[in-house]
Amino acid sequence: MLNIAWHTLRTRLVSFVGTFLALALGAALIAAMGQVLATTVDSPDRAPQRYAATPYVVVPDERLRVETWQGEQSRPLAERHGLTAELAARFPGAVLDRIFPAQVASGQGKLGGDAVGRPWSASRTAPQRLVEGRAPRTAREIVVSTGARVGDKVSVITRSGTKPYTVVGVTDGPPTVFFTDDQAARLSPRIDALALWTRPSGVPVLTGQERALMDPNREGDERARDNANTIVGIAAGFAVFIAVFVVSSTFAFAVAQRRREFALLRTVGATRRQVRRMVYGEAGFVAVAASALGALAGPYAAGPILDWLVGLGMAPAWLVPSRQTWPAVTAFVVSVVVALAGVSVAARRAGRVHPAEAMREAAIEPRVMTWGRLLVGAGLFTAALISMVVNAVSDPQGATNNKSFMPILMLLVAGVGLLAPVVVRPVARLLAVPLSRLRGVGATLVPAAAATSVRRTAATAAPVLVAVGLAAALLGAAAMTEAAKTATQAAPVRADYLVLPEGSVGLDRQLVERLRAIRDVEIATTAPTSMYTLEGKTALIQRPTEAVDPARLGSVLDIPVTKGSLAQLNDRTIAVSETWELELGESAKLWRADGSEISLKVVALLAPNAPSDSYVTTAHAFSAPVTTAYVKLRPGASAREVESALRRSTQGHNARALTKDAWVSETGDRRGSASRLGLLVVLGIILAYTAISLVNILLMAASDRTAERASLRLLGATRAQVVRYVAGEALLVVAIGVVLAAAVAAISLGGLWSSLVQIAGPIAISVPWPAVGAVIAGCVALAVAAAVAPALRRA
Repeated sequence: MLNIAWHTLRTRLVSFVGTFLALALGAALIAAMGQVLATTVDSPDRAPQRYAATPYVVVPDERLRVETWQGEQSRPLAERHGLTAELAARFPGAVLDRIFPAQVASGQGKLGGDAVGRPWSASRTAPQRLVEGRAPRTAREIVVSTGARVGDKVSVITRSGTKPYTVVGVTDGPPTVFFTDDQAARLSPRIDALALWTRPSGVPVLTGQERALMDPNREGDERARDNANTIVGIAAGFAVFIAVFVVSSTFAFAVAQRRREFALLRTVGATRRQVRRMVYGEAGFVAVAASALGALAGPYAAGPILDWLVGLGMAPAWLVPSRQTWPAVTAFVVSVVVALAGVSVAARRAGRVHPAEAMREAAIEPRVMTWGRLLVGAGLFTAALISMVVNAVSDPQGATNNKSFMPILMLLVAGVGLLAPVVVRPVARLLAVPLSRLRGVGATLVPAAAATSVRRTAATAAPVLVAVGLAAALLGAAAMTEAAKTATQAAPVRADYLVLPEGSVGLDRQLVERLRAIRDVEIATTAPTSMYTLEGKTALIQRPTEAVDPARLGSVLDIPVTKGSLAQLNDRTIAVSETWELELGESAKLWRADGSEISLKVVALLAPNAPSDSYVTTAHAFSAPVTTAYVKLRPGASAREVESALRRSTQGHNARALTKDAWVSETGDRRGSASRLGLLVVLGIILAYTAISLVNILLMAASDRTAERASLRLLGATRAQVVRYVAGEALLVVAIGVVLAAAVAAISLGGLWSSLVQIAGPIAISVPWPAVGAVIAGCVALAVAAAVAPALRRA
């Protein structure tokens, strides 16, 4: 039977080209993604940057350590202590490095964002070399990295406020403002590190790669790694899912076309087992060849994929593609298993063909929906519905995580795809109503052919279902989720304006004082800090906390609580979310951002949609920067005058005042753009696979319909009429696929809406019409081209 399978492949080459390409692409993609994943996971950390030229660095032990019955638990402190002056005095040749936020005011140079201030003596630790000018000599002279010119008069913003300086030098390297050592000590008395060129004794020291622990971009690098791992994992998962879908649908359609062939084999003595072996053999030949090609070619695509992710800001730029063999081996094995698993149902169905069907096939099409397919499809569809109900009832907050939505969507797509033959006839008749008003026999033949050949119609509509359904559901879900997050964040805000910083300095003290001096407004600020809890008496958890002024908070924020009241918030109390698992009135043992232990009484339990995880007073903020100032107009205040005063106050402080509506719009746009970038990768895979499947199935169907087109010509149809008939049938099949996709999108987005509405209130069900329209147009173009090309050649 394997010999027959080999010869069958040679004679039915067109039927298997699409499957070959889909498996090869899947194997290549899995291998490439595996290489990227290996790179992001196994690649060593970036080499030290800030202290690259310094062999030894002494830093303080800035970790909170708590003893539990299971041993010591530790977490990094949010509030740094610095080194003592006594310790620094022990090493007279060391560079006393002080690192603090410092920015050149906007409009006075390109230096900004996350620039830091440092003493000039620390410039040689990287090193950052002078490219122009000289070192600073007085308290009002600075050296900046590229972005300003020697002689420029600029204002520099630090936590204390803004002061004028003269640029006397320019260096290379990352954004840095260098002050004289004395001025840096005045601006930031804390000593953050000692840089030495001889090994010190009696103190812990960082050497080699450990020096990278002090680099400013370390946390950003880890986030970028995690983003790349998430995107690569999701893309690989969809690659496997669509590969199974393509292979199973292709082989199922091929088996349906060849029922008479299998019946003839049974007639001449082939057993059911032999027929199944032949089908498995065909799949095996295709799978081995395609998987080998894809597994060998895939690793070469890892570099371009990694460059693409870097360009999108989803991976660190310093990663180098890994050269490992396991991704190629894994891709080959997974692709072969996917192919054999996808053809298993088709093989069993082929084995059940009876010899008598060699004659019956010519008379009537057999039942298209088997009990097995019906049960599996209904089971997957029901599982998707149950999952949506469970999420809506038990965990509506989890709906904001797209990773929980995607598996449900995949179940729904698979279920609807398997159940498609049930609805093909009624949908075809529904869509045929507008066609009935057209002139000519084509208006009758097109819907009749689609309704009669249900299996072919369902198989051809399936790729359209996948492409349009997933595009609409994924992009719609992303838009709805981001809208819900934005609505949740904006709902408690009573303020008319928000003042936000541009960079890591935050809103400096001088700016906050100027804001508080504005007449006819209420001003309240928030500063993000941390609290540490010992949960379960074993796990030390760092929790985000907002430091606020309780007396001013209520006028600008309406924070939802389930129990208690924020009016009781003071220096000895705390308001926490229910995730803290604390009771109202309970006194909790906590550690503050600087590691000091404190006991605070819980006076309010925050609702799940509260904008922060907990609230404390500003007494616990320490040096945490103010990140937001809320501005509320008093009754009778002039909005125009207040807005003008806000512009004057923020000028020169790298901050801006936004109306609440502008802030909501900007926040939503920023979130939406970040979310769409990740979906582009996933949708690219989906569209590539579905395009191959759609073209392949149409070409397979066209090869078996030569006699049908010849009959039309014998009955008097012209070549143009035959081509229009074929194109019309392709358009109708695409329309059926779009209807099924609309059902998938409606159900999935409706289920998501039922969860999001509980946490964000009424939100619109968002459908990305331009993107969906583009996908539909692409499906139409491919379907018509794949159907018309054979007709033009043979009609």
